Amino acid sequence: MPLIEHEFILGGQKSGKSRRAEQRAADWLAAASTPRRAVLIATAQAHDDEMRERIARHQSDRAERVPGLQTLEEPIELGRAIVTQSAPDTLVVVDCLTLWLTNLLMPLRTEGAAVVTRTPSAHATLLLIALREARGPVVLVGNEIGLGVIPLGRETRAFVDVLGRLNQDVAAACHRVTLMAAGLPLTLKAPA
Repeated sequence: MPLIEHEFILGGQKSGKSRRAEQRAADWLAAASTPRRAVLIATAQAHDDEMRERIARHQSDRAERVPGLQTLEEPIELGRAIVTQSAPDTLVVVDCLTLWLTNLLMPLRTEGAAVVTRTPSAHATLLLIALREARGPVVLVGNEIGLGVIPLGRETRAFVDVLGRLNQDVAAACHRVTLMAAGLPLTLKAPA
C-alpha cells in the first residue's frame, strides 16, 4: 500500500522506528509508476567521535537498505527543510525529532562566547505549519521517553515535558501514528 499521508513513528531507542521509516521510503520508491524521490532529513549533529561513528554507520546502513534515499542534514531549520523538499512526488523522512529538539535546547556559543538561546516553541510552530503545507507525504521519527521513571534532574524533567508536548502536537498533525517496540509496530492512530 503506497504511503500518501503523514505518519509519526515513535518508540524507544533501538525499537525499530528508523528502520520502519526507511521501509516506508523503500515502499514509496518501489510503488512508483512514475519517477519519485525520497529524502531523509537528518537532524543529528556529531559533537564527539562516538557520534561521528554512529552517524557514519547509519549513513552506510541506509545507503545499503534504501539506495534511492537521499540525505539532507538539517539540525535546526526543520520546518523550512520540509517545505523546501516537499513535493507531490517526494516522500520526506525526518529522523529524528528528539535530536532536533535537543539541538534547539542546547545553547549556541558564538565566537565572542555569547550564548544564543533558541525558542523551541517557535520552531515547533514552524514545524507544524510545514506539515500542513507539505505537498507530499512526510514520515517523522521520534522517541517516546516518557514511559520510564521520573527523572531526578530539573533540566531532564523539563526536556521530557517539552518532548511530550511536541510528540502530542506532531501526532495530532499526522494521519497515522505508529508506536514501535522490539521491532514490532502498534498502530495508535490510522485514517478512518
